[in-house]
Amino acid sequence: MQKSECHGDIQLRNRVTGNSDQRTSSSTQIKHRTTVQRSKSSSSSCSPESVKKLHPRPSDKLNPKTINPVCIKKTNVYVGVDMEFGEQPRAPSAFAAIYSKGGIPCRLVHGSVKHRLQWECPPENLPFDPLLITLAEGLRETKHPYTFVSKEGFRELLLVKGASEKTVPLLPRLIPVLKAALVHSDDEVFERGLNALVQLSVIVGTSLNDHLKHLLTSLSKRLMDKKFKEPITSALQKLEQHGGSGSLIIIKSKIPTYCSICC
Repeated sequence: MQKSECHGDIQLRNRVTGNSDQRTSSSTQIKHRTTVQRSKSSSSSCSPESVKKLHPRPSDKLNPKTINPVCIKKTNVYVGVDMEFGEQPRAPSAFAAIYSKGGIPCRLVHGSVKHRLQWECPPENLPFDPLLITLAEGLRETKHPYTFVSKEGFRELLLVKGASEKTVPLLPRLIPVLKAALVHSDDEVFERGLNALVQLSVIVGTSLNDHLKHLLTSLSKRLMDKKFKEPITSALQKLEQHGGSGSLIIIKSKIPTYCSICC
């Protein structure tokens, strides 16, 4: 009887000891897993990628990962939108869209002193319609390289052989575009429009007289600004020079204070 009781006590102790060992083992495993997870989290927080996320660099603004390309369906031009800084998408202008798609058959060559245009083919072989009108529309641009490409492209296209015959038929469509540049609030845009008007008068001569009255109103308003008085007066004189006596009558009707070059 005593032997059986002793034997039962031994079995009970073994069970208790086994359960205790199992609990100790499982507790050790849990502690080990927790330690491993903490070490992984600490190592990941110290990784270079996490440091970059915590401390973004100024150049990250230009990183393609922070740019959301928005497709403008009408022009198929992708405009970068900085979502991190909350800037709204801006549709490109007509000229910028055409230039981005390669619609202007020239490229800008940066020089140490000044820039120049390199045409894909001789400008005299290019159709003026609609290229000349497109370049005139670009005169209203305010950002580089569009400002230079439009201004220089317009000038060089008018210098090619046979430019007069190609330009005169386009005057009804060209004049409203030049007028838009002349009424623009930006002074540099106005100056480019004024120079383009003078260049146009040299090529088309008296053919410009029928459209001149549509352009003189904006010139008359700008004459009140002292900084534009001299360049506008010089431009009017060149318009008279290339437009003849007919242009003088039109100029005097819109700007009575104008003094003829013949005086």
